[in-house]
Amino acid sequence: MPSSATDRLALALSALDQVLAQPAAGRAEAEAVLAGGDDDEAAAIALRAIGLSWKENGDLARAAKALRRGVAVAEKGGLAYRAAEARMSLVVILADRGNTEGALAEAALADSILTGLDRARLRVNLALVLGRIGRTAEALDALDSSQPVLASYGDARWEAIALNLRGIIQVYRGAGQPAQSDLLRAARLTEDGGYRLLNAIVLGNLGFAAHRAGDLPSALYWFDAAVERFAEHDKPVAPMLVDRAEALLTAGLSTEAHTTLRQAIAEQERSGFGYDRAEYHLIWARAALADGDPTAAEDAARTARGMFGRQRRAAWADLARHVEASARFATGERSPALLKTAVELADRMAAAKWPVTPLEARLLAGRIAFALDRREQALALFEQVARHRNRREAEVRILAWHAHALHALTAGRASAAERALHAGLRVHQENNAVLGATDLRAHAAARGEELAKLGLQLALKRGDARAVLRWAETWRAASLRRRPVRPPDDEQLAADLAELRRVVAELAAVEAPTARGSARTEVSRLNGERLRLEAAIRDRSRYARGTYAPEPPFSPATLAGALGTRVLVEFMRLDDDLHAVTVRDGVVRRHRLGSYAAVLRQLDVVRFAMNRMSRRFGSAAMQDAAVEAYDHSRRELDALLFGPVRGSLDGVGGVADRPLIVVPTGSLHALPWTALPTCAGRAVSVTPSARLWLAAANAAGAAESAASAAGSEALATSSTGVGTVLMAGPGLAHAEPEIAALAARYPDAVVLSGAEATAANTAHALDGAALAHVATHGRFRADHPLFSSLDAFDGPLYVYDLERLGATPQTLVLSACESALSGVRPGDELMGLASAVFALGTRTLIASVTPVDDRDTRTLMLALHAELASGHPAAAALAEASEATGIGGFVCFGFGG
Repeated sequence: MPSSATDRLALALSALDQVLAQPAAGRAEAEAVLAGGDDDEAAAIALRAIGLSWKENGDLARAAKALRRGVAVAEKGGLAYRAAEARMSLVVILADRGNTEGALAEAALADSILTGLDRARLRVNLALVLGRIGRTAEALDALDSSQPVLASYGDARWEAIALNLRGIIQVYRGAGQPAQSDLLRAARLTEDGGYRLLNAIVLGNLGFAAHRAGDLPSALYWFDAAVERFAEHDKPVAPMLVDRAEALLTAGLSTEAHTTLRQAIAEQERSGFGYDRAEYHLIWARAALADGDPTAAEDAARTARGMFGRQRRAAWADLARHVEASARFATGERSPALLKTAVELADRMAAAKWPVTPLEARLLAGRIAFALDRREQALALFEQVARHRNRREAEVRILAWHAHALHALTAGRASAAERALHAGLRVHQENNAVLGATDLRAHAAARGEELAKLGLQLALKRGDARAVLRWAETWRAASLRRRPVRPPDDEQLAADLAELRRVVAELAAVEAPTARGSARTEVSRLNGERLRLEAAIRDRSRYARGTYAPEPPFSPATLAGALGTRVLVEFMRLDDDLHAVTVRDGVVRRHRLGSYAAVLRQLDVVRFAMNRMSRRFGSAAMQDAAVEAYDHSRRELDALLFGPVRGSLDGVGGVADRPLIVVPTGSLHALPWTALPTCAGRAVSVTPSARLWLAAANAAGAAESAASAAGSEALATSSTGVGTVLMAGPGLAHAEPEIAALAARYPDAVVLSGAEATAANTAHALDGAALAHVATHGRFRADHPLFSSLDAFDGPLYVYDLERLGATPQTLVLSACESALSGVRPGDELMGLASAVFALGTRTLIASVTPVDDRDTRTLMLALHAELASGHPAAAALAEASEATGIGGFVCFGFGG
């Protein structure tokens, strides 16, 4: 323990220097100083060091207590400058605890005493508080005056803090380019200076800036880099998690956003950062609203508003009120009081310089005014938003075009409204083009759903069947029309997928009935490793960036010409109203079918009964009951879906002789269409969208022409010379006999079975093949469809593996139960094994959406290939095979010939 005053002062200063890099060691030195006396200059400095060490450890209560004690000791000893230094440190602690009023008071007391470098540092802390309470102009003034002083003193750490803070404020004010410039400079300063923890904060804010600029892949990259760097220091990552959750919410990934927020809130409650808690509740409210739970959203927003009020953050409290108002609107409220609230909020948020929410509030107010029949007020409100159509931010332009459409609609100009909706959707598509990952593309469609839905409503209202079809196709399965983009570090992705396969295989072994002893502990460890690897694969895939390539407009006339003698039925829904458009012999008709909920009730019965029948579960009486329920419900379902369109389907005399193309919507993607009487014995192809079918039909026609020109009718081969691939996976009783029988039919095929049927071998063989028959278990992952998989010898072959191929097989047969199931997102965006292959080159897929008995599967598959070999197109071959064997459950997806 130091004895002299000089030694104690030197040790106190040493402790102060240490606390940022080594909080525990610095605190220990400071406590040694206090052990020798607690009422002099050394003690005042030591108490400041202790306060800062507790801040670094996330204990704000202890930090504030030590700093207040340091102020008291300094003032008692007449050490005004040391007291001001302690107050400077206390400013941030109080702000972080939510006491912004106290923080401003401490800053004012210190400002009159500190000079030079210390005063510049204080003004950075003051700017932090001012920015948080919405006084952003004053905050920028403080930073603009302090940053040159910090640079002149060579204080790289504090200059980086100032640049980082200025960057954040500029993001909030909509100045994206200056913000990025400041943040990149701060990142260089912290990296060069070795300030790795501060660097982590800056990286996170680069993610925040990228998110606000609409660059979601970059935002997720920066957030993940920040979290990884925080982990090096064992520091709280809650703020980064919250920013990441907000980005996920923007992407439409509300479930992931909720999970991330729960993690952040739990961490925040442990650390005592009261300031951040209000923001967490605000984002939680937005996530609940996006999830379709306005009641939960209103409750969370009200909680956030109360917290912001106690922190004197009026501008933020208005953001919470805006979410409350939006939630009330979502529950159906259209009252004068809500209109008044929305208008007042729009004005106040505009005065606070929020870039987007004032426009959202004004648009909301316009919609309420329209509902209240206040036409002139609605027109004025819509116009105030619509005038921002040329703003740089895509989010603002989409809002503005929506408002322009509503303005035109209110004024009775329906055609102008539709043009505005198309313009808004083009902005949305251009903005989404930066997304390279399948799941980001699929979920992002939700953000344009309101525009597409309004367009469809207008087309239905005027009874224009071709316009209805164009609007349905505008927003349907758009993510499947572009190949997913793989990130630059593809080798790391491949390594992670291989490691995930190994872990899953180990899990299967440990969970086997023969496992004993410590299996439970091992299962827990392996599951943790599986979740870590899945997160790494998912996150890395999202860093990939796409490019915008405009598509030609969808043409019903072109579709009609390509259909020939086929008939197309495209289903669509608006809330509970189910509609269909049929195209036959160039004639396009629209039909109102009835209640979507009624259709779903019958679909549930059909799927349940088919499941029970295929598994032969229960007594003979139970089986008979299942057959009876199945037969009744499939007929009811057939009447609901095809009854109103019957006249457009059948040939002369009511004969069902036309090949049928079906485009489902929502849960109808999981319907075993071949079970319906209308489809029985008929060549039926099910496709995610008419546009995708048309592209596949054109590709098939081009391939036929090329083969004809080459003088060959043989099956086309891939660049590696593979025409046909036959694969038998593990654990499926019929797989190897089925593949052996097919190998006799295709003597030149690549055959993979047993230990040869690994994921790598299977992927390599499938790449570019003309025909592939895969007999193995398929597993659909509803929680994350891109981890849906096919069982290979060494573990799962995931959708992520398939997305790494040059091209999936032109014709793919999946001989396994439920292998065609997909997750359905707004805009009828599909994610899963079956849907993924259409974006990767597959034109025709034959697979099942229901359980099918293994023995029946083998019988049907052999009959199917006999029909294919006889020259029948895929859809007709499946129809003939199903009719001949009496076995259903399989469906032809895509182009059936």
